[in-house]
Amino acid sequence: MSHEFRVWAPDAKAVDLELVDHPARRVPMASGGHGWWTALVDGAGPGTGYLFSLDGGPGRPDPRSAWQPDGVDGPSRVVDHDAFEWHDDHVQPAPLGDAVLYEIHLGTFSTDTSRYPDRDTDGGAPGGGWLSAIAHLDHLVDLGVTHVEIMPVATFAGRWGWGYDGVDLFAPHPAYGSPDDVKTFVDACHARGIGVLLDVVYNHLGPEGNHLAEFGPYFTDLYATPWGEAVNLNGPGSTEVRRFIVDNALMWLDDYHFDGLRLDAVHALLDTNAVHILEQLATEVADLTATLHRPLVLIAESDRNDPRMIEPRSAGGMGIDAHWNDDYHHAVHVALTEERDSYYADYGGLAPIAEALTHAYVYRGQYSEFRERHHGREPAGVLGSSFVGYVQNHDQIGNRARGERASQLLALPRLKVAAALVLTAPFVPMLFQGEEWGASAPFPYFADHDDPDLADAVREGRLEEFASFGWAAGDVLDPEDRSTFTAAILDWDERARAPHAEVLAWYRALIALRATEASLRDGRLDLVEVEVDEERSTLRYRRGDLTVAVNLGAGGQTLDLAAPAPQLVLASADTVSLSGATLELAPDTVAVVRT
Repeated sequence: MSHEFRVWAPDAKAVDLELVDHPARRVPMASGGHGWWTALVDGAGPGTGYLFSLDGGPGRPDPRSAWQPDGVDGPSRVVDHDAFEWHDDHVQPAPLGDAVLYEIHLGTFSTDTSRYPDRDTDGGAPGGGWLSAIAHLDHLVDLGVTHVEIMPVATFAGRWGWGYDGVDLFAPHPAYGSPDDVKTFVDACHARGIGVLLDVVYNHLGPEGNHLAEFGPYFTDLYATPWGEAVNLNGPGSTEVRRFIVDNALMWLDDYHFDGLRLDAVHALLDTNAVHILEQLATEVADLTATLHRPLVLIAESDRNDPRMIEPRSAGGMGIDAHWNDDYHHAVHVALTEERDSYYADYGGLAPIAEALTHAYVYRGQYSEFRERHHGREPAGVLGSSFVGYVQNHDQIGNRARGERASQLLALPRLKVAAALVLTAPFVPMLFQGEEWGASAPFPYFADHDDPDLADAVREGRLEEFASFGWAAGDVLDPEDRSTFTAAILDWDERARAPHAEVLAWYRALIALRATEASLRDGRLDLVEVEVDEERSTLRYRRGDLTVAVNLGAGGQTLDLAAPAPQLVLASADTVSLSGATLELAPDTVAVVRT
């Protein structure tokens, strides 16, 4: 048995491979050209621990390490991805147009640690991981979820965190389980017909345990991101940096059988090349789709409202499959909560919801008060299935000082309205873990940095951010406190208690309706007919032969459906009634009527 070790270090004069297992030894590596160094080692294979030393410096983990069981500064371990026995041949997850997505944070989704006997449950992460999450998959099947979307799992510093500060992008975070545990989870999802998407971060890396700059020009100072050094996508050496990103994406899709990727904050991927990194990625993912004979999707987060990102490459677009639609979230959130601070200042009333239902973006070139400039572009001819709609996600909850969910901000009647506005819209609906039963657990930002100076900087940054919105320091949760993390762990037992059981029944009914009614999955935005009465606080929109009617007013409202024999299909309260062609809507209710 032998293994070839490879590393890209274009500026190094010498590179040594440090084998850390007994007997520990150093192996000089040979220059293979274009900055690559190689060493073929007999007796090395799966499980072998190693580091790279550049020009006699300290040993560092492999930038492409497949496994970091001892954390960001520990030795890398060789993984044989071909050794796992898969059982998911011929699995074909639902297309996005028929999908219901469900966002998961692995560390707070489940709590069963019985499968991790070697984990320090007193001082370590008390949350779950890949294997314990499997216990809840049947709940998702029963709910009607077609895809789970996992928040980032690339290895990051500390025991718990959101995952957006990963530094070993090819290695799954060890607190959640091993590489084989990842595959076991994906295999279990596929056995139930559930597709699996993974959130990946390519616009920056975390600060702690980040050794990439020692190996090569992975970063640039030509511009910056709000979260750290910008990735070098178009400067000297950027060809290999781009290869690093694309190879990482392909690895998750090929070696781990993920069905797609969610690309974090792609507006921070500043690329002046003729072929943008997103187009390069979409092209190579399409090639992998053809090779594997299974559909793979890319979903991007961007604040630019630029439809060229999701337009086909043949039409000059970048070929990304779908876009997280923050405009729809903001429109719904403001209409239901009446919050108008920060970026919510650009929304108000029911008209923005109508704009989003018929155009996807609310801002398509109009002047934005929050941005103090014109914003967005008309997404002409783009289907609603190219947009993901939601009333909650990790950002929109965690961006709050105390991480309140919609269930903490809205009374039950409006919480039901919010669910209906997402699950009857012409977009791909997405739920955030526990949303379907109005989970009581908040989801604040949390981290576990070992560097005390970095931890203090994170604390101060959060305090400064929320102080600008008028929050007192005592009202902002400490992101580095263990209790901030543990508070976010879901309580699965509350599903059977009031009012959670009622919320869960409502979500199940809405998802079942979406699954059976083709008109609700029709992404043609030009077929959506919307009427808004701001004075009466009513909204109605037509999806095929179904009309969705909402009353957010303080009093009851009567709507004339102008139909010969309408049928009440679904209502959020018993106080909704239909008499002939007249629909009586109590305050804060929604109804679906067949007309």
